[in-house]
Amino acid sequence: MRWIVLRLIKFYWFSYPATKRRHCLFKETCSVYVHRLIKEKGLNAGFLAFISRVKKCRNGYSIYLNDKEFEMSLADGTTICKDEISPKLLDEISFLAHDYMSKEIK
Repeated sequence: MRWIVLRLIKFYWFSYPATKRRHCLFKETCSVYVHRLIKEKGLNAGFLAFISRVKKCRNGYSIYLNDKEFEMSLADGTTICKDEISPKLLDEISFLAHDYMSKEIK
C-alpha cells in the first residue's frame, strides 16, 4: 500500500507541474513533506502529516513582523517562523511591505 501512495504522489507531481499548483504556505510543500514522511516513517505517519497540513494550510492565516522577522499564524492557531514559510510567499510579502513603507515615508 505504501508504494501505491508514493507512486500517486509522484504521479501528482508529474501531472500537475509546480507552476500550475496552488502556492504552498510552507517551505517544504505538502506533497514533498508527506512523501518524505511516508518513506522515512511509514504510511501512518504520512497520513497523519497530510491531515495536519490540510488543517493548517487553509485560508485564515496571517503573516506579521515579530522582532524584525516574519512569522505566520496558521488557520489552526499554530505559529511558524520564517524558516518554515515558503520563500515565494516571503518574497511577495517583503516586496509589498517595502513598497508600503516607501509610500509611508514620502
